[in-house]
Amino acid sequence: MGMSVRLRARGVTVHPDAAPEPILENADLDLHTGEVHALLGPNGAGKSTLFGTLAGDLDTSAGTVELDGRAVADFHPRSLARERAVLLQHNDVAFAFTVEEVVRMGRAPWARTPREDADDELVDAALAATDIAPLRTRVVRSLSGGERARVALARVLAQDVGILLLDEPTAALDLRHQEDVLRIARDRARAGAAVALVVHDLNAALAYADRATLLSRGRVVATGTPAEVITAERVEHVYGQAVDILTHPHTGIGIVVPRR
Repeated sequence: MGMSVRLRARGVTVHPDAAPEPILENADLDLHTGEVHALLGPNGAGKSTLFGTLAGDLDTSAGTVELDGRAVADFHPRSLARERAVLLQHNDVAFAFTVEEVVRMGRAPWARTPREDADDELVDAALAATDIAPLRTRVVRSLSGGERARVALARVLAQDVGILLLDEPTAALDLRHQEDVLRIARDRARAGAAVALVVHDLNAALAYADRATLLSRGRVVATGTPAEVITAERVEHVYGQAVDILTHPHTGIGIVVPRR
């Protein structure tokens, strides 16, 4: 797409002191403006570890992660929060906050700046986009898991930044809300954001991502367009499951079907 690289990982290795092997080794990744970049791979492949280093939440043992050419580690947390928003898998809100209060927390990086004038508008838009406006006065603790996941996403959307890092954003959601989240990710990218998401559903990656990176056992196996990365041979090798890749009759997009 010839878009600019917002986040660049080079040779990223994460080796916990006690572990005999690194959980991520020599990983490279470029996250471009205007693109949805799917991080794929089986459990334990290193997706969430790479994600954490991209977010600046996890230190690397070797290698570099740069945001607009500057080491992520050099950013003050508040400065970082004005550039990138992070949705983690576990967003437990321990206190008796309402939905609206939690979503409003996404506006915190912009307090005492001219951009706080947009707080109400952006909170309302995030509640609407995630289909939780009717729940705005509910206490988050009283909600279902899927509803809580949408609250967490709304908070990230309200932050209104140019880099979105979403770790398994569809995991707790029903079919329609999964598709909503994938559409939101795509729409944000089309509006110029750089979006990375960890996703288990290879078909979602084929349908919604512009770029994909497949990890296996702590290493990047392939990166490119989803159709280039997700081949039957590679999926079988990495996941240990034989699949067929069919072509959707209307869209022409590949569909991964396990051999049963």
